[in-house]
Amino acid sequence: MDRSPLRDFLELNYGELEELNTAAKDDRLKRTDPTDIEERRRRYLGDEKRIKAVTVCFSDLEGRLHMLDYDKKFLLKSAENLTFDGSSIRGFTDIAESDLRLGIDWGAFYWLPADIFGPGKIVVFGNVQDHDGKPFPADFRARLNALTDDLYKKNKTVAHVSAEIEGFLFKGRDAERRMKENGGFEPISTGGYYHSLPQDPLRQFIDSAAEVQRAMAFNNEKDHPEVGPSQFEMNFGYSEALIAADQMQLYKLICRQVAQSQGMTASFLPKPITGINGSGMHTNISLARDGKNLFYDAKGEHGLSPLGHEFIGRILNVADDLCLVLNSSVNAYRRLDPNYEAPNEIKSSAVNRSAMIRIPLGNQNSARIEVRSVSPDANPYMLIYTLLKAGMEGPDPQPADPEKRPRTRMLPDNILSAIHKFKKSEFVAEILGENMAAKYVELKQLAADRCPRELGTLIKSGEIMFHHEVTNQMLWGMF
Repeated sequence: MDRSPLRDFLELNYGELEELNTAAKDDRLKRTDPTDIEERRRRYLGDEKRIKAVTVCFSDLEGRLHMLDYDKKFLLKSAENLTFDGSSIRGFTDIAESDLRLGIDWGAFYWLPADIFGPGKIVVFGNVQDHDGKPFPADFRARLNALTDDLYKKNKTVAHVSAEIEGFLFKGRDAERRMKENGGFEPISTGGYYHSLPQDPLRQFIDSAAEVQRAMAFNNEKDHPEVGPSQFEMNFGYSEALIAADQMQLYKLICRQVAQSQGMTASFLPKPITGINGSGMHTNISLARDGKNLFYDAKGEHGLSPLGHEFIGRILNVADDLCLVLNSSVNAYRRLDPNYEAPNEIKSSAVNRSAMIRIPLGNQNSARIEVRSVSPDANPYMLIYTLLKAGMEGPDPQPADPEKRPRTRMLPDNILSAIHKFKKSEFVAEILGENMAAKYVELKQLAADRCPRELGTLIKSGEIMFHHEVTNQMLWGMF
């Protein structure tokens, strides 16, 4: 990095970053008037001469994060007309109708550590807009925002979400795209759950990434190596649904950036190595109103209220239909393997970790449901939107027939079965819209067609190379 004294770009220490990012997060949680937030952000950008660019990020239909750097002066002058080529984003628009707009969500504003992301940069989330300025249907961030706004306006209900995101750390940069030429992945360590020396490469990576999260007001809780060799997990506190989804995207971005700076690759493939545990993204959800946790009932079964149990029942009733949203890649279905504590049974339990939904031990503050069958490559905005719609509006499950012996239903064990269930679901078509559901299926079918139909037990290069978080235009054209 050029450290010429002629350049003077913004570099704040981690304590200052945490204060600024915490204050910005509090504005969102307090529902401060968006106009007031925009005025303050514009004034700050105008006054702070050391900022060179503003990175505006958005997510595509599959959940891949895209980032555009705008010169600060240009952005302040043209924020109402930031256009980009939507035809370059898979699942967005056709070439004939390519131009889309980005609307700035001034509340979702983050100061970045200069040692990881470079000096003089700010990140802000954007919402994708159609030609006429309306929310673009494929942007599930905007759809989740609208859903949670409607919930609050209706009766001040707030959806709280947290995620436990697992990943792997591999030797070398760009290890996923080089998987075929390297003959697989090489873990950075062979330790397991909680087993890592304080200064080994895995621990140094975890420490660095956790510090960045703390500086960005993630409200860190704990971090540790996971069960698999070179596997990690860094937990952060729950927040309101949209903030949580933004943090899920930033979490993966931070991990990838920190790993790259250390000459390694942070991977969120659900099952990159045969024979060891895969990675999940356990998603915890609760509803609250006026500060009261609506999922808590001290006298309820497992401490969960009737509303909480109904929420679970509706999700389970459409679990097959939603599996493609929760497990959105060919590789994801390798993780649903009963030999590795796979959460593939369509049921809930307080203790059985093979159940799709767990009911953690909780109190009036922490009572929640934990959807365990989610893979870390899911689109977090579509995921949370879909789970909330299913839990609140899904069809009620039919009462059990006492004359029939109960049986445990299993989630689909391959993407083709999941696509079939998704395509024929009336509920999916209703909540996602027929057009968006069809576009999503088209993308998933393209990936499935580029991989062996009978995957077997060995991880194949196709399911990695054509994974939506790995592939690019050049790789896609190689098929």
